[in-house]
Amino acid sequence: VQLVESGGGLVQPGGSLTLTCATSGFEFLWYTMGWYRQAPGKEREMVATARNTGDAEYADSVKGRFIIFRDNAKSTLTLQMNSLKSEDTAMYYCNQHIKFPDGNNWGPGTQVTVSS
Repeated sequence: VQLVESGGGLVQPGGSLTLTCATSGFEFLWYTMGWYRQAPGKEREMVATARNTGDAEYADSVKGRFIIFRDNAKSTLTLQMNSLKSEDTAMYYCNQHIKFPDGNNWGPGTQVTVSS
């Protein structure tokens, strides 16, 4: 299993970023996939998940601001983040949802920093 996140960066409050996760080594279509984040000193938390049907669930803190979508043909997972807040600052990871929170094979993540 390989997971490579990209798209993070420094953005001002209210700004937007799009994260992308490229995957390989497993049958992407078979798994519910998700985005997770971990801020310094905090536990990893679920941000959003997408079933293989495309049905999505979101953490209350990001509802209405973030959109998750998956491309089953390309085995990629994307997170569109809008109206970013300072509290969204964290390292963001994608993974199979069954690996959350303590499973193995986490990718390197991509850092999102929201600051003026």
